[in-house]
Amino acid sequence: MKLSKLRSQHSAQIMIIPMIDIVFFLLVFFMMSTLYMSEQNTIPVALPKASSAQSNQNSFVPITITSQENVIFNQEKITPELLAARIQAELLHDPETTFILRGDRQVEYGKVVGILDDLKKAGVRKITVATELKH
Repeated sequence: MKLSKLRSQHSAQIMIIPMIDIVFFLLVFFMMSTLYMSEQNTIPVALPKASSAQSNQNSFVPITITSQENVIFNQEKITPELLAARIQAELLHDPETTFILRGDRQVEYGKVVGILDDLKKAGVRKITVATELKH
């Protein structure tokens, strides 16, 4: 009897292509999941809408003006008189610091312009005004 010839003489092989597909799938999965896990440490305000709004992922110092016209500098409520000193301290630490001005849409326009003026007087080179994307 020749039963041994009917059996396959091939040795087991490791299929590398499906393994590469699975590794890339896991990589993409974890990259996407970490994007949604990032925590924004900002004060919630109703930002005005703009059609040219962009997302800024660089390091920054937020300056928030709430609807009650409170000034919050990097998660700390401060008086407008102390704002210039805090800006100077940040600029001494890093002269290329980006400041993001986040003003509630109900805040008086003159208040936002006053903060912008304080930033310019302090010598800030990078200022961004935060808005929401218009749909």
